[in-house]
Formats: sequence, structure tokens, C-alpha cells
Amino acid sequence: MLPVLLAVLLTQAPTASPRQQGVPIGKGKTLPTVRLSAPTGGWTVDRMLLVEGTLSDTTIDPVVISINGDRYLMRTFSGRFRRKFPAASGKNVVTVMATNQAGTARAQATSYAQIPSVPLKTILTSDTEGVYTDLHIYEPTAESLSQAADGSGQVLDLKKMAHVYWANTESPSGGTFFLNEQGGDFDDPAYGPYLYVHRSPPKGLYLIATNYWPSGDKAHTVATLNVVLYEGTPQEVRRMVRIPLATPGSTRVLAWVNVLGDGKAELYVPSQDPAPKGPSWPRNLDEAVKALTSGGVDY
Repeated sequence: MLPVLLAVLLTQAPTASPRQQGVPIGKGKTLPTVRLSAPTGGWTVDRMLLVEGTLSDTTIDPVVISINGDRYLMRTFSGRFRRKFPAASGKNVVTVMATNQAGTARAQATSYAQIPSVPLKTILTSDTEGVYTDLHIYEPTAESLSQAADGSGQVLDLKKMAHVYWANTESPSGGTFFLNEQGGDFDDPAYGPYLYVHRSPPKGLYLIATNYWPSGDKAHTVATLNVVLYEGTPQEVRRMVRIPLATPGSTRVLAWVNVLGDGKAELYVPSQDPAPKGPSWPRNLDEAVKALTSGGVDY
């Protein structure tokens, strides 16, 4: 496989597509053909959306998939790709992009899902093969937030949050954690995607983090997190977070989601936003992050 092309280098190439930055390209010199066999369009009542197809250039691995603008990377096997993804309520525009030395080819299909809206969805991918960028979700519990002894506000006890990840996929509150399945393998160090969906999230604070483990000669990667809140409703919020990862075993906090109820939620991205100061946020977020990233909280 060609070495991973870092985004900082690809920005100098005038033909690079923004969604292909950092992704290996195929060896073929003829523009590839992308054929989508699913979705086929029309209406569905399924909560999961099958994306399946073939490529004329079998050296392309992975393909880049966009579903309503959410970015996924998906492995290919002998020019074939197949995986199910959580569907959005209403319109699902699926675009598959495949790049080789001749350029980028696309195929697109639109499917309409008659399903309830998804209030909380997270998608985590990396731009390097052979690395683990494991997704870790911390859910609120009845004990995770309490009033400070001095009455100065709420404080968070991260150790009392429910920890959902690859080794503990059972969410106490009803969230769905999808293992990283690629070609039938559920433990393949690759691009992801790592997925978590909650169709009825209880009120409270959720933490989204990644734990990085490279393998072989892989030293670094770029992790991309897409967060979607109340998808398909007037309250919909979408954010993309891109963070470089280089230190083996390191944990990075990617985002906090504060579900307030009644179709409302607040999103805080530490790498992009000022620290929240409202009464609905605990006052010790920085201390909680330090405890997590320094190894103070067991995985």
C-alpha cells in the first residue's frame, strides 16, 4: 500500500479533494468506476442503511463515504465494499468517493428513511491503516454529577460515569455501540468507522474520547470525529473535530455533549471552543480531563 499522505502535504496538491486529504490513493492510472448496488433509492423503514458496491480499480483502499455530510472511511476487499450504517430520519444522501492516480470518481444514491430522529450520533475515523483510534463514550449516571460541598455549583465524578467502548459495549442507558467491523473482522487496526448512537439519551453530560494505539511502523494519524445532535429536526447540530494523534496509549477528549432535554443539547469541543460557564455545566471539567488523559481513570 502507498504510504499515507498527510493532509499538510496534500494541501499543496491542486487536484486533492478535501475529503481525500490524508487518505491513501490507488495505484491505477485510469479514472476508476464506482458502482453502488445499495442503497438503491426510494423509501425504507430500516434503522440501518446498507452501503455496498464495487470498484474497477482493486488497488483503492479505503473508499471515502459521505452520508449527509458525515465522513466515513471504509476498507475495500478485492474491489468490493459493504457495511451498514445508522440511517438518518428522512433524506439520506450517500456519496462514495474512490481516488487513484488518475483522480477521484464518485457514485451517489439517495434513500428516504421513515424512522424516528436520532438525538445523538458519533462517528470516529482515522486516516491511517494499522492503527487503533478506539472510541470511548462516558454516559451520565445518577451519581456522576453532584453539588460541590461549598455550594459553588455541580462537580463531575468521571469514575462514576458509565464507560462504553470496544470491551464493554453494553450501554446502561440504551445507547448502541458498533464494533469496528471490516470484512467480517471486528478487531482490525484500520480506519474505522467507530460508531455510537443513542436514540433516547437521558439528560446529563456525555464524554467522547479516543485512545490511540499505533502498530508496526505507524507513528501518527489524524482522527476525525463527526457529532450529530437531533438529526433531521430544527434543533439539529453538526460538528467535525480533527485531531492529530502521535503518542502511543494516549487518550484525547474530543467532545462533551450536555443533553438538556426537550430536544435541546449543548456541545463543547475543548480544542475549538471556550470553556462553558453556564449552570448546567460542572465547574471541574478541566480536572476531569486531566484525570482521564493522565491515566487517573481506568479503561
